[in-house]
Amino acid sequence: MAWWKAWVEQEGVSVKGSPHFNPDPDAETLYKAMKGIGGASPLLGHHAAAISSPALSSPWGKWECSCHAPAGTNEQVIIDVLTKRSNAQRQQIAKSFKAQFGKDLIETLKSELSGKFERLIIALMYPPYRYEAKELYDAMKGSRDDLSGYVDPGLALQDAQDLYAAGEKICGTDEMKFITILCTRSATHLMRVKCTRNLHSYFAERLHYAMKGAGTLDGTLIRNIVSRSEIDLNLIKNQFKKMYGKTLSTMIMEDTSGDYKNALLNLVGSDL
Repeated sequence: MAWWKAWVEQEGVSVKGSPHFNPDPDAETLYKAMKGIGGASPLLGHHAAAISSPALSSPWGKWECSCHAPAGTNEQVIIDVLTKRSNAQRQQIAKSFKAQFGKDLIETLKSELSGKFERLIIALMYPPYRYEAKELYDAMKGSRDDLSGYVDPGLALQDAQDLYAAGEKICGTDEMKFITILCTRSATHLMRVKCTRNLHSYFAERLHYAMKGAGTLDGTLIRNIVSRSEIDLNLIKNQFKKMYGKTLSTMIMEDTSGDYKNALLNLVGSDL
């Protein structure tokens, strides 16, 4: 299956991580970017220190300058670090953060962020299987079947029949059946099921559904982008444009805002 892995890595992955990765400076950058624990912004800290010397002379005598960078969390720094690292790299950053500063990175991020942006960033910090288990806890009745690489032909046939019955055979979609099969089976198994030609259409449909109409289903949007960003999001983006006549990035820009929007766009990448 080496060809499958190479093809996915080349064509499908929107978040590839940093080629010259070192978790220690990344952890330090995140520490400095968050208020209350790191002080000034990492981009401004050196300048603030340079102009805060304690007794400068003036024509009116000595005076003290206490200039500092504005207090608060630098969300853009957090976005730039965490959305441009692979999940494996994020796990190393979390370990370095704990080792250097004695704090849990996820808990620190929770204390500094809020709302939909917090939900997205925290989702990025979970290892993939733990995140899937967390999101699909109520739907999952078993465990992934890819631990040994063995594929049960009978189960593959049953899954193919179930997917057909839940999707193409009826009006509408049995979403729970699709989620359970597509998110709890291995890539090898799904190839045996021969549903990969439908897989990208399915996720494109879920992303469109999350943003169409009034309001946004942020849980669906976050879950699909985070979980597919290191698997096949680029292929899903291509299918999205074919199906709906606009890019995924365009729809995200129209439907979201602020740091939440910027982080999503970083994860999605270019889809002109």
